[in-house]
Amino acid sequence: MTKTMMHDSPAARRGRTLTRGMATLGVAAALLAGCVRPVEGVGTAERWSATRIAGLEITTGASGPRPGVVDARLAVVGSDGGEADRLARNAVDDVQAYWSRELPVTFGRRFAPVARLLSYDSTGPGRIVCGTDTQGAVNAFYCPSDDTVAWDRGQLLPMLDDSFGPMAVVAVLAHEVGHAVQFRLRTVDGRTSSIVKEQQADCFAGAFIRWVAEGNAPHFQLSTGSGLNQILATLFFIRDGTETGFEAEGAHGSAFDRVSAFQFGFGDGPARCARIDETEVRRRITQPAGDRLTTPGEATGTVPAIDRASLSALQETLRAAFDRDGVTGPTISPSPQACPEAKVTTPATYCPATTTVGLDLAALARLGTSPEQGQGGIGDFGAFAEVASRYALAMQHGAGFPLTGLATAQRTACLTGVWAATVRAGRGAALQLSPGDLDEAVAEMLAPRSLIAADVNGAGVPSGFARVEAFRDGFTADTAALCLSRYR
Repeated sequence: MTKTMMHDSPAARRGRTLTRGMATLGVAAALLAGCVRPVEGVGTAERWSATRIAGLEITTGASGPRPGVVDARLAVVGSDGGEADRLARNAVDDVQAYWSRELPVTFGRRFAPVARLLSYDSTGPGRIVCGTDTQGAVNAFYCPSDDTVAWDRGQLLPMLDDSFGPMAVVAVLAHEVGHAVQFRLRTVDGRTSSIVKEQQADCFAGAFIRWVAEGNAPHFQLSTGSGLNQILATLFFIRDGTETGFEAEGAHGSAFDRVSAFQFGFGDGPARCARIDETEVRRRITQPAGDRLTTPGEATGTVPAIDRASLSALQETLRAAFDRDGVTGPTISPSPQACPEAKVTTPATYCPATTTVGLDLAALARLGTSPEQGQGGIGDFGAFAEVASRYALAMQHGAGFPLTGLATAQRTACLTGVWAATVRAGRGAALQLSPGDLDEAVAEMLAPRSLIAADVNGAGVPSGFARVEAFRDGFTADTAALCLSRYR
């Protein structure tokens, strides 16, 4: 986030995430070059409810390859016959089975399988594929000139599998086949920007993953609870870095934007994906158009979460967002306190009896560090958003809403999104969003103990989809009224 009058060197500014003043909100965009299906009688809030995901029950079963299923026999150029290629081959086979069914049904067209599948080892000798030297290319990509889907079995696929599970590999390859679908449907051409192509491919991947979650895939199964959350975490990992604007060549979008596109496909199906165009992307995208510009006297960087001035600025933004009609918000205390009505949650607790938000400053500081520092942190916005969520509980308490239960947790995420909207750059708030801040919110919401989407006792919504959707509702609507009426 940002705050004015920080005078750092240009080198120091480049390495930071949040800034002070007019305050502001990856790893592997380099890794990848490459709202709901109608449910009878179900309204918007129901689509991503605390117990259902676009009409599907939230499940906790196994996710990954189905046991005892015969492997696909697709030809893969360059394959070493190992486990990574076996996983990729089965993934592509299932994705193509989906499109063989879906293209005729939705678009009235036959799906022609991808002409060539290619496996390479980025740690081994290089070869030229689609004009790219594969040596050191930790990547997966689609080449339209010869209709090839290629992947790195040496580093990328094992890394995704180890970090997020085998369904991460399936999702990434579904994205790449999604590019092949674009060219078959002619929804893109040589003039289409990278961000539109990539958002469409994320959306097409979401439509396929919905089919897997419904139990239709021959080789894979997916739980709609933790299994789907892991796929969303993969999108966070492969997001664009903060230095990549959405107009840049090869731009995919921030994690917040990529999750949005994926959810469109999962919920609404592939017809929704085909409608993603330049106009919609420019209206919806949160990734900045280019390198972040600063105003005179402003510097970008990570705001210390335990800095007195920063906490004061945070409280100022929270009061501006939530204190209405003469209602005074809670006191923010620099230490957690025992509360007779609620459990103590870390790094912030709301106590209804004392109308106090108590902070664990040490835990808040750890959470506020950047992930690169290796202290288990998410970033300053992630830390401040957790405090904002507890402040949002006080607003609900004052309005007579219950403070426990799944609806409360969703309402809290929505209201935290409302607060985030009030600190968007250019609004003159004491803190303002910097590039990457909304991604920190996504990372926090996908954590098992997310406070952004939790009630007063820290009980959260099991679905990462529902958490992110509720936050997005508040951020987009920019008004608390929608949150209070939608999540009851």
